Amino acid sequence: MRTPVEFLSAVSRLGLARTGVRLCAWPGGTVRFFAVVSPSRRSSGRGSGCARLIENIPLFIFLLLGSCGSPRPDAAAVRPVKVVVAAGAEFLDKDFAGLATPDDAVNLAFKLSGQILDIPVSQGENVKKGALLAELDPRDVRLKVDADKSAYAEAESQLARMKRLLDHEAVSRQEYEAAQTRYAQARSAYENSKDLLADTKLRAPFDAVVEDKYADVYQRVQSGEPILRIVGPTTTTVKFTLPEQGLYLLSLPTTRFAVEFDNYRGVRFDARLKEYAKTSSDASGFPVSLTLEGTSASRYRISPGMSCLVTMRSADPVAGAVSVPVSAIYAPASGGEYVWTVAGDSVVRRAVRLGELFGTDRVVVDSGLVAGERVVSAGVYRLQDGERVRILK
Repeated sequence: MRTPVEFLSAVSRLGLARTGVRLCAWPGGTVRFFAVVSPSRRSSGRGSGCARLIENIPLFIFLLLGSCGSPRPDAAAVRPVKVVVAAGAEFLDKDFAGLATPDDAVNLAFKLSGQILDIPVSQGENVKKGALLAELDPRDVRLKVDADKSAYAEAESQLARMKRLLDHEAVSRQEYEAAQTRYAQARSAYENSKDLLADTKLRAPFDAVVEDKYADVYQRVQSGEPILRIVGPTTTTVKFTLPEQGLYLLSLPTTRFAVEFDNYRGVRFDARLKEYAKTSSDASGFPVSLTLEGTSASRYRISPGMSCLVTMRSADPVAGAVSVPVSAIYAPASGGEYVWTVAGDSVVRRAVRLGELFGTDRVVVDSGLVAGERVVSAGVYRLQDGERVRILK
């Protein structure tokens, strides 16, 4: 096969004028040379045989097929992969979204009906124990207090007189005892009316934060109607919702809890089970309450409403189960669940039976894999059975 230089030299010897050389890449990596030539004006009718042959043809196209050399087939590509070692799943960690709830919370209401005279606090305000939160118009109650006070004073005076008369045997014992009864009734009525007067004012039963207000000034309310809601400013209680399939884990002695708040990243709070409902009114799950304990609970201020992550650790019910990252699971559209195990310098597809998800990115493998085996943890959908791989460090 001639090279382009040899071809152009031959064209010159034939007396042809070169008008152009073009290169074209064909499939397979072969390069073809196209040379377009025309008769040389220096050629005469008695030139070489080739020259006479193309004398009357205005344009000839010579095609020279040359090759720059076919590419050598590359050695089989070795795919770099990341691997992890399958770990024993003695314990399962399950994460749930939780919320700090108040230890102390109460809706406050008046014991009697009336018109609200004042609510001197606002929503979100911190109040001390005994602080005035709301007040009813006390005029009607004060009138009753004054009347009961007068009746009590009169009954007290009559009892004293009857006592003197009894000492002089001027009245009977029965008349004296009747005076005692009237005195006791008057005193009870007076004390009760004084209590009602005190009940026209709502006071904080403990240090708290005003969470909500349900009534306004000048509004007429009934006895027992909620006026405000207050909650304790700090708490040690956390609540979360547990799906029904995990309810049995709460009764196991090996189950442990840890809590991490969004405001205190990296700080884990130990917690113990406080209470949980064994029935649920909806399909969302079962409410579970935890109590924070340990030094972290006393060192950090936890307020009601703070969001957190609850981690529940329990023993794996399947003996010999291992865990791998979720990214190591190969689940093709054709069905099945597999992992790619590394054997020597190649990968082997292996069917597995999966258990529960736990933690943030791991899954339990109940069968098909043993602890200590190496599995590919990324790019599992690009591999082929038996493909050579190189482990990334």
